[in-house]
Amino acid sequence: MDRIKIVGGQRLNGTIPISGAKNATLPLMIASLLTEEPLVLENVPRLADVIQLQRILGNHGVDVTIEGKKPGADPNHGRTIQLSARTIVDTTAPYELVSKMRASFWVIAPLVARMGEAKVSMPGGCAIGTRPVDLLIMALEALGAEIEIEAGYVIARAKKGLRGGEIVFPKVTVGGTHTALMAAALARGTSVIENAAREPEIGDVADCLNKMGAKISGAGTARIVVEGVARLSGTRHAVLPDRIETGTYAMAVAMTGGDVLLQNTRPDLLQAALDVLEQAGATVTPTNEGIRIARNGSGLMPVDVTTAPFPGFPTDLQAQLMALMSRAKGTSRITETIFENRFMHVQELSRLGARIKLNGETATIEGVERLKGAQVMATDLRASVSLVIAGLAAEGETTVNRVYHLDRGFEKLEEKLAACGAAIERISD
Repeated sequence: MDRIKIVGGQRLNGTIPISGAKNATLPLMIASLLTEEPLVLENVPRLADVIQLQRILGNHGVDVTIEGKKPGADPNHGRTIQLSARTIVDTTAPYELVSKMRASFWVIAPLVARMGEAKVSMPGGCAIGTRPVDLLIMALEALGAEIEIEAGYVIARAKKGLRGGEIVFPKVTVGGTHTALMAAALARGTSVIENAAREPEIGDVADCLNKMGAKISGAGTARIVVEGVARLSGTRHAVLPDRIETGTYAMAVAMTGGDVLLQNTRPDLLQAALDVLEQAGATVTPTNEGIRIARNGSGLMPVDVTTAPFPGFPTDLQAQLMALMSRAKGTSRITETIFENRFMHVQELSRLGARIKLNGETATIEGVERLKGAQVMATDLRASVSLVIAGLAAEGETTVNRVYHLDRGFEKLEEKLAACGAAIERISD
């Protein structure tokens, strides 16, 4: 099993290209099920989750073709993939596939919208909380789907097609909003989604669906209106930049000191996180090419942060911020309001010398003067990258074990950091 070895103490200087957003790529790939024409996605990141979803879609009959690099193309730009769901050969998504990736449950929406039926396994457990699918089911029922749950499978039927309806989410749900958008796009009549998620990835999926012929307005706000259409066509769409990858590398630069241009990204995707970094003492400068992050030798200042749905501070950057605050001059507090069990990285950060106390959903971090390298274990995707950030600033050698979590969400992590001067390498047994 691969592990990553880091020798801390190196400043980061240079350029890091930001990949396409994983959290937009996955629902965009699933949206290919809505049309019999090809959907071409550009700037697709090379991630384990993308490969797994290709397998899942292939099970339904989707042909996936990866386009080769064109002469003169930017080597840092993601891949271009073509997904063609001309014929859906199977409307069942089996447990052995869905259990490996929760987002694959979302295939239920386009399958029932286009085919009138879907049988999808309940997703498996998750290290960072239960993340139930009840809100996704509620959205489909609001559009006229009949739902049964049988032997661990959700069976959705709409023999005469879905019909427009009002979906009022009791809490903000990204997965529920993606599901509602895809289902409503092909429903008869008008649908209204209230308390919709406002994340940039929702807007990216809505933009792509509109290019395919959908009639969606209000994406990016809490109220989305969808006028259903009889069919969707293919299109070509570039995935937006990954704001979580952007924030992660920004915090790595703030942790180690240095000056790095984060290329091909935009500040509006993560303004709340950039504001927090400036409070902590980093210099954030938007440029035509992306975002420049710098920190001189002065110490980090403590911050108090509560995670919140977009446009608030993202839960997916909470672990990275905690690693950063472990070196701040004073006491920081981070309150996690989105997922339970999302403090699994605390124990591992403590092995490096961090001082963190937990009280319910709040972590109190007493900044220390130095961290010391150690063997640590990755527990989930975002937690694992927080250990990399801490290791970059720790004295001596840090080894992060079980890094397959990292490969689910970060493309060429060690290569991008090494190119800016980090002493980091992957070791394969």
